[in-house]
Amino acid sequence: MAQSNLKIDIRRGKIMDMLRRDGKVYVAALSRELGATPVTIRNDLAALERDGYLVRMAGGAVSTAINADIPTDDTASRLRDRYNEKKAIAKAVAELLCDGDTLFINSGSTTQCIAAELKMRRNLNIVTNSLAVATTLGTFPTHRVILLGGEINSKYGFTYGGDAQEQLNRYKADFAILSIDSISTDGITTYHAEEAIIDRMMISAAGRTLIAADYTKLGHAGFTRVCECTDGIELITNACASESDIASISAAGVKVIAV
Repeated sequence: MAQSNLKIDIRRGKIMDMLRRDGKVYVAALSRELGATPVTIRNDLAALERDGYLVRMAGGAVSTAINADIPTDDTASRLRDRYNEKKAIAKAVAELLCDGDTLFINSGSTTQCIAAELKMRRNLNIVTNSLAVATTLGTFPTHRVILLGGEINSKYGFTYGGDAQEQLNRYKADFAILSIDSISTDGITTYHAEEAIIDRMMISAAGRTLIAADYTKLGHAGFTRVCECTDGIELITNACASESDIASISAAGVKVIAV
């Protein structure tokens, strides 16, 4: 059977195999190897990008941590939950940034989406404790990525502890971009007590704080408090979020951007 007749799922599976092996793929090479037209290959790459498996670039695509053979975390399943909502938030965050900015980015499925969107920027300096974010952004040659050392939470793919804190204390940033578990009038909270101090340090050493949280994170309180909702914090969430939640969070001084 001619390779041009490969079923879509088989062809895309082969593309993912190549991504795992090489970290990047090119349209021209895929077209030759799989016997498909460049248009078909581009459609495949677009579909795989929507599912969070890769990030397209000129002439091809690079792998995200979801598709990498590294023992990072379970963000693959969490990223697919409400992926379109997280993608919209990620695009809005990327548009708030400028080329050359310095960023703190913590761990989470939403910040991984944001990392993929940062392909639209150039010459960013990124300090992160997220293995997935570092892996995704490390594929872009114009970006400088610093992964904080320390202990590793292998399930959720982030570093923490005294070593990470000591290293983070050396840096200042234009933006702290944080994925969190909940935000309400009780404050910003996370389930991971060991990461909360990293989040607080990022906030205190950044010029602006952007909280990236889909609509399901509003109006709840998590296990560990990161900080209060105050002036200077900006929340990027979905337009379908509860109007009452948005109103109460806004009343606490947070600037809310609904997309």
